Amino acid sequence: MTTSEAGAPRALVVWCPDWPVVATAPDAGADRAVAVLESGRVLACSDAARAAGVRRGQRLRLAQRLCPDLELRDRDPEAETRLFEPVVAAVEAFTPRVEVLRPGMCAIPVKGPSRYFGGEEALAARIHTAVATALGRPTPEAHPLPEGVASDHPGSRPRPQPQPDAATPRSQVGVADGLFAAVLAARAAVLVPAGRTAEFLAPYPVAALGDEPLADLLVRLGIHTVGDFAELSGPAVADRFGPTGAAAHRRARGLQSRPLAPRPEGLDLTTEQLFDPPEQLAEPLVFVARTLAEQLHTRLGAVGLTCHRVAVEVTCADGRTASRLWRHEGRLGASALAERVRWQLQAWQSAATFPDEAGGFTALRLVPDGLVPDQGRQLALWGQAVAEDRVERAVARVQAVLGHAGLRRIEPAGGRGPGEQAVRVPWGEVYEAPAPAPWPGRLQDPPPSVVPRTPVPVAVLDAGGTPVTVSGRAEVSAPPSRLTLDGRLLQVTGWTGPWPAVEYWWDPARSRRRARFQVAVADGRALLLTVEGGHWSVEAAYD
Repeated sequence: MTTSEAGAPRALVVWCPDWPVVATAPDAGADRAVAVLESGRVLACSDAARAAGVRRGQRLRLAQRLCPDLELRDRDPEAETRLFEPVVAAVEAFTPRVEVLRPGMCAIPVKGPSRYFGGEEALAARIHTAVATALGRPTPEAHPLPEGVASDHPGSRPRPQPQPDAATPRSQVGVADGLFAAVLAARAAVLVPAGRTAEFLAPYPVAALGDEPLADLLVRLGIHTVGDFAELSGPAVADRFGPTGAAAHRRARGLQSRPLAPRPEGLDLTTEQLFDPPEQLAEPLVFVARTLAEQLHTRLGAVGLTCHRVAVEVTCADGRTASRLWRHEGRLGASALAERVRWQLQAWQSAATFPDEAGGFTALRLVPDGLVPDQGRQLALWGQAVAEDRVERAVARVQAVLGHAGLRRIEPAGGRGPGEQAVRVPWGEVYEAPAPAPWPGRLQDPPPSVVPRTPVPVAVLDAGGTPVTVSGRAEVSAPPSRLTLDGRLLQVTGWTGPWPAVEYWWDPARSRRRARFQVAVADGRALLLTVEGGHWSVEAAYD
């Protein structure tokens, strides 16, 4: 029986635990405490961090207090999606109807594939083996999933599926009636018998339903488990909690709240050029790249699409492959895209990505990524040129001469010092500004008008000619009286500070302590001084 009495189709879910950690710290072993952050909270963490008390949803400071050696990573959604693609491809070998719930978790309907592969247990074992191979794990022995029902959860969960090596990504498979229950079954690594999903869900807390406001309200009403909620009358729940509560009630009863939505098979718009014999030089690839770029724009235009990114992929005779995503927001012409291929090849050559023994280049591909409908552009009337177009053409010519990083624009960024509050981004690259943060110790407005590329060394002396120092408690040894700048001795006419800033205090390797002063000197200038490690420097100047 592959469909429960209530009509919820059976679903199989593949779950790779801690996938954000796998994507951002693939070299993290079992003994490294790593956490991935999103909006100042822990999104995922490694086993070592979890053993120290770090949990998903914790604030950063609490996690660092529980685990002082915690390594922090920012979430990288692109890396999560890219690295999960081999897992999806492995599952698609069993059925094309795969829905990616999020990077690290995907689902398929069980009915058709289970009949072909000899039942649900055999299908789950085959998929688990295929996913383990895609993740680079030793192939596990075929084994049926343990069956789990309500008496086993969550007090004494069944044994997890065998995992040969804790240093490489893991995977778990679960089967149950409906998508919601199948996700929980994958987290527990069990196969829930058909028709017993409600019994399996009953011991879980109402927070497992995925609706935090509803869960808080249910707990206040004395309803603590999914089973207690499922026992309520459906019409009464709909009257009291509305459509959201009714959908959660269906999930609690093991019914279907929504069907699977398999990802549609995307258009293959990749342009490719093969080289036989292998090409030894990079310059011919640049000429080919222009033709490929024109073909790519033609293919995109034919289907009314554009793309936010283009991946440049190169393959060598020894099988070595390198890829780099270039963002351009749909405004990258064929010539400009060819230039980016040239810059990327130069970067790979300078980094010795392709040594002489690689045997030359055998393939060049341009792969569009982030496909969206082409909304077109508003052009000027009567054939007049658009100023934006002229600017873009001029920028492309300048970049062709100076290189990708030769022309940059200034974007705001986080940080405490004036030199940290702005970044230089190559023209044409998309910059995602960091989320606002309090930045304790940040320099207050008005900001300085002149910020040198590197701080200028300076000596700050007191009235007796002794260097001024600042203690760990931000106490000044004596009032600044004079300073030596560029060989000139300048009298200090006014000063204020210090404003201490302590960064990465939990990591001795990156810990940084400094203090800032604002001083006015006799020649009329106002300077921002920084003292760090006993050394003074001019960080910026005011008009």
